[in-house]
This record gives sequence, C-alpha cells and structure tokens, in this order.
Amino acid sequence: MLAAIASFACAAGAGAQQWPQRPVRMIVPEGAGSSADTISRVLGLRLADLLGQQVVVDNRPGAGGIVGMEIAARAVPDGYTILATATATQVIAPLLQKKLTFDPFKDLVPVSLLAITQNVLVVHPSVAAKSPKELIGLLKASPGRMNMASAGAGSQSHLAGVRFQIASGTEAVHVPYKGGGASVTAVVANEAQFTLTPLAATLPFIRSGQLRALATAGPKRSTQLPDVPTMAESALQGFQSTGWVGLMVPRGTPQPIADRLYATVTTAMKQPETLELLVRAGADPTSSTPAEFASLIREEWTRFQAAIAAAKLAIE
Repeated sequence: MLAAIASFACAAGAGAQQWPQRPVRMIVPEGAGSSADTISRVLGLRLADLLGQQVVVDNRPGAGGIVGMEIAARAVPDGYTILATATATQVIAPLLQKKLTFDPFKDLVPVSLLAITQNVLVVHPSVAAKSPKELIGLLKASPGRMNMASAGAGSQSHLAGVRFQIASGTEAVHVPYKGGGASVTAVVANEAQFTLTPLAATLPFIRSGQLRALATAGPKRSTQLPDVPTMAESALQGFQSTGWVGLMVPRGTPQPIADRLYATVTTAMKQPETLELLVRAGADPTSSTPAEFASLIREEWTRFQAAIAAAKLAIE
C-alpha cells in the first residue's frame, strides 16, 4: 500500500511538471469588455508566456455569473479549466439565489487574488460637497432628496451605496440603471447626483472634470488617484468597499497542478509589464495565498449578506 501511495504521489508530481501540454481554458463569467474580463485577459497573456501554452478566455455571462461558475465547477478537474472570478460573480450572485446546483465554497478552490478594483465615491460638479463629510452633511440635511445611481438592483455599486448610507446614517433615492456605464453617465448628466462604483468606469470623467472624486473606498489610496483620500481616513473609519478579481480551479484539481498555477501567477504578478497593464485597466495589482483568498471570500460574503438584507432585495 505504501508503495502504491508513493507511486501515485510521484505520478502526480510528474503530471504537474508536464502540465500544461495543451491550451488552458479560462472561464470568465462576465461579458467581454467588463473590468473582470480586461484583468483576466491581461493575466491570461502573462500566464501563456510563462506556461508555454495558450490561455483561451471563454466568456460565459448569464444569471449574474452563475452560468460561468457552474461550468467551471462541473469541469473535469485536470488543470485545463480555470476560473477568473470576481466579487459580483463569486459573492453577490450566489447570495441572490435560493438554490444553486453547486457549492461556491466547496466546488471551487481559490488559487490567488489578481487585482483589487476600488470603488470610488463621485458626485456631479454642481453638488456642493468637496469631501465625503460634506456630502453626508447634505444628505442628512435633506433626506431622500438626492439620487444615487447604480448599475442595477443587486449590483456591486448598489450594495456599496447601501453600505455607505447605513454607515453614514443617510438616505438617498436609489436609481438603478442598466449597467455601470449608464449609471456613471447619469451622474455626468446630473440625472443622479452621486454614485459609489468601480473606479475604472469613472476615471476618464474624473480626469476631464465631469465628475468630482470625493474618496476611494479601498484599504489604502488608489494608485490611479493618489491625491484622493480613502473613505476611512476622510469620513467613515473602517469603511471599505472594493471589488476584486481572482483565480480558482474546480475541486479535485491535482494539488501539484494548483501549486504550479499559484507559483506561475505569483511570478506573473511580479513582472513590470503585468503591473503596468493592470494599472491601466484601473486595478490595483495584488496576489495572495489560497488561504488568504478563501478568507477574503468569507469576509465578503458576510458584508454583502448584510447589505442585501438592508436593501431588501428579493432572493430568486
């Protein structure tokens, strides 16, 4: 029996050394052009260079990301299917579903974080607020008078806005739009007065002066907006609201292959070319151990569960 176990371990190690021998499919449960898609494509190119095999991005949007996640969870766990997941797909979408055909914690195994996408609090320039404290003061003075745009009910920006209102004790009118681009455009047009949304979609308008950035909501200042304070340092101590993109594999993927994938991601994230491309995409590049990534997902699950309850969203 010991000989058999040793033989199996040697075979697994050899398989990891030989992997990959053909193209690897990277499932992205969001549409082409999304922030998660852009980040995933950057990593896919870098992984292909390091692994010596093509990494093919396979966009599988639908049901908030559930479609793509299910495909990944049910894939043959041989290292040739990996999943580029994000906050909206890994946390929010499963929380809004009564029944799932897979377990997002057991059927998908974390490999590493790839990038943090900070949310940013922006207002129309006509709003008489130059800081989060001033905006909170205006909202408290006139409860329910300002419009808060979001990318749709249950979106990351909607729940970020709900958490902001809870933390600040304020009230605004939620106006959902069809997607992040439309919600940002609504604030530019002053149809809505503010939004708390992923940074990438707002950068061109902040730089042109069509939007005013009051604060970013990450644990530290954004590399894209280093002069803009964080929400925690300027108004709401401890407040964080970020998105992220990370890599996972189906349960049962041989550990040596998962370990090699993790090592390859770590190498890619140290390359200046990778970092530059991710920053251009509006992300803060990062990496993590599998355990750290798993812990983050659990923490996010708790945060968004509370926000979904506060927003009184219907569970489908």
